[in-house]
Amino acid sequence: MSDKTTHFGFQTVAEEAKEKKVAEVFSSVAQKYDVMNDLMSFGLHRIWKHFTIQISGVREGDRVLDVAGGTADLSLAFARKVGPKGQVWLTDINHAMLSRGRDRMVDHGFTMPTAQCNAEKLPFPDDWFDCVTVAFGLRNMTHKEVALAEMRRVLRPGGRLLVLEFSRVWKPLSPLYDLYSFKLLPWMGEKVANDAESYRYLAESIRMHPGQEELKAMMEQVGLARVDYFNLSAGVVALHRGYKI
Repeated sequence: MSDKTTHFGFQTVAEEAKEKKVAEVFSSVAQKYDVMNDLMSFGLHRIWKHFTIQISGVREGDRVLDVAGGTADLSLAFARKVGPKGQVWLTDINHAMLSRGRDRMVDHGFTMPTAQCNAEKLPFPDDWFDCVTVAFGLRNMTHKEVALAEMRRVLRPGGRLLVLEFSRVWKPLSPLYDLYSFKLLPWMGEKVANDAESYRYLAESIRMHPGQEELKAMMEQVGLARVDYFNLSAGVVALHRGYKI
């Protein structure tokens, strides 16, 4: 094991250990993931994702890659947009999450391809996708800049990367948001998913994730152009968009 460390929530852990710990979190919450998303966001995650779909500019016949796509909310919406001539790949590093997403796709009548893979080593050719998205997954990745560079690599020239992620809330709301995050979220996790610790990690991981301007700079550093972002729900979430030129 190397001596390189990273963060897992507020803990400092060896880089090799983070992937395993994140896997344990999502394997634990997979069965209740969609229910908890609705509860803890008061249903707002559906609006955030709908906005992402609208901003994506995806059209019939396009190729879309949904990185860390989990239970396939975005993949399902994109599948309806691209139609039978298009293609949507659902990917996730976690088998439990990917299985739920694949099953949901099939239940809705879509047989789009899925792949269990690490976002830092995407198994796709250069210049292939019209749009790449990652929703609430980037903050769990060990080397975010490597993952962002990989997502840029698989985009065709003119393609766009969309990153939907928790970000920095409007400062006057911070005390209330902290109370909700560190008290109510773990309590809900315990009552609904029988797992308070995973939702305590969620709150901590949000605080450790780069803010709006930091993430914009990271996207620019890996070669994405015209990077901008949209603050949603007072900055609780931000949607970043960048283009491969």
